[in-house]
Amino acid sequence: MQCFKDKIVVITGAGSGIGRALALAFAQEGAKLALNDYQTSSLEETQRLLAQQSAEKVFCSVFDVSNRESVFAFAEAVVAHFGAVDVVINNAGIAMDSPVFDQANLNDIERLIDVNFKGVLYGCKAFIPHLLKRSESALINVASIFGLTGIANSEAYCASKFAVNGLTLSLMQTYRQTNLTVQCVYPGGIKTNIAANAIGKNPENRNDFEAKFLKRSPESAAETIVKGIKRKNNRILIGGEAHSLDIAVRVAPIFGCQLVNQRIAPK
Repeated sequence: MQCFKDKIVVITGAGSGIGRALALAFAQEGAKLALNDYQTSSLEETQRLLAQQSAEKVFCSVFDVSNRESVFAFAEAVVAHFGAVDVVINNAGIAMDSPVFDQANLNDIERLIDVNFKGVLYGCKAFIPHLLKRSESALINVASIFGLTGIANSEAYCASKFAVNGLTLSLMQTYRQTNLTVQCVYPGGIKTNIAANAIGKNPENRNDFEAKFLKRSPESAAETIVKGIKRKNNRILIGGEAHSLDIAVRVAPIFGCQLVNQRIAPK
């Protein structure tokens, strides 16, 4: 898909970070936007920024992507509003600053999995039937480099992103001979609010992790994603660390994992 002019682009988690940057990037491409976030104030700020760009035809809905009924209602509302859907980006996600796994709160773990994996699962189920009706369409799920290997003290987050990775790779095969291009995004260290808003956040741990790992801007990540969608890249790796990790864990899964943990594992 080389041109997004007047294409209907759905983005979840558009209230901040990569989601907001994607909304602004697609607005510059002339797309019509259907945006979601679970925080009203954050989504309103994205709308304000879009208005400064003179973006038109923006449809917004505030809800939690872990709520199945809300996701399916959103899909129907988007189609009712625009008449169709061309691109869906399941981007919404949360993080968790957990203690050692055996001390972690199981309710927090389940909450993270509900948002990060079930939110993507529901988005796929709700929108794929509409995407298949278009002559050309794209489904993009945002995983993480934490979905490529295990990271100490990030068991829940890794599990959720491994699930997104597995789901998306399977969908690629299921729909590879259709009009629908399925793509998975693996961001490296992106400086967003996800760490600051993590469940059970520990400011001391987060500050160290952010300074050490979260350095790339959401805008640069959005630029890479848009280029990847245009090129129909099934796997979109963002950042040198994403490319290095991808190679390392393929060549030597355990040793590569140990090297990665020495560098980025939250303490």
